[in-house]
Amino acid sequence: MRIATWNVNSIRARLDAVLLWLQAQEPDVLCMQETKCTDDVFPYEAFEQAGYHAAHHGEKTYNGVAILAREPLEDIVLGLPDDDDDAQKRVVAATVNGVRLLNLYVVNGQSVGSEKYAYKLEWLDRVLDYLATEFDPEGPVVVTGDFNITRDDRDVYDPEAWREKILCSTEERQYLEALIEMGYTDAVRESYPQGGVYTWFDFRTRGFERGRGLRIDHFFLSPPATRRFEVAEVDLEERGKEKPSDHAPVVITLRS
Repeated sequence: MRIATWNVNSIRARLDAVLLWLQAQEPDVLCMQETKCTDDVFPYEAFEQAGYHAAHHGEKTYNGVAILAREPLEDIVLGLPDDDDDAQKRVVAATVNGVRLLNLYVVNGQSVGSEKYAYKLEWLDRVLDYLATEFDPEGPVVVTGDFNITRDDRDVYDPEAWREKILCSTEERQYLEALIEMGYTDAVRESYPQGGVYTWFDFRTRGFERGRGLRIDHFFLSPPATRRFEVAEVDLEERGKEKPSDHAPVVITLRS
C-alpha cells in the first residue's frame, strides 16, 4: 500500500501536474493540502476518471485538504470535533483498506510570539486531543500532511539561521515529540536517519536550486502501521519541474 502526501499549493493551478503524477506513480492513497478551493469546485470528476475516490474539506483561496484513494473511503470525518462553522479547513480523516488516515494542514504560525503562533499551538493541542480520543493506536493509523514544523536540526539546511524561528521553535517541535511519545513512528526519519532530506523549498530564495530546504511534511505511524512500514521516499524530481508546488510529494510503502 503506497500512501503519499503532497501540499499542492492550489489544486486548480496544478490539477494537470497532479493527474500526471498519479498516472506515473500510481499511489493507492494521496493526501493533499492547500487545495485552496471550496468543495463545489473541487475536481472530483477528474480524479474519478483517474481511478480515485475523493474526500475534500475546503474553502475559497486558503487552506483545504483532501484524501484520494483507489479503494472506497470509509468513515470520512471533516475537520476537528470542536470546529465551528467558520473554522479553517485543515483536517480530514478517512479509512482505506482498514488503515485510518488523518491528513493535516497545520497552521503556519507566521512568527514566534505572534497571535498566529499562539493560535498554532492551541490548534495543535486540539489535534493531539483528537488523536488521543478518536484514534485507536492498536490499529493501523497514519497521520500525515504538511505540519509546518521541523522535527529537529537534521531537517534544516542551516540550523543556526533558523534557530528558534517559526517552523523550528522548541515549542512547535514538542508537538512532534508528543506524537512519538504517544507511540507513533516518524517514517521518513526511519528511512533517512542522517537527515538532510527536505520536502519544502522557498520560492522567494530559490531554495530548491540552492539545496536550501526544510522537512516539514511528515508521516507518523501507529505501532501496527510501523510493523508494516517498508520505505519512505521524497520525490524531488517532481519539485524540480516547471511551475511546481513549493513542496515535494512524500510517499511511504506499507506491506499488505
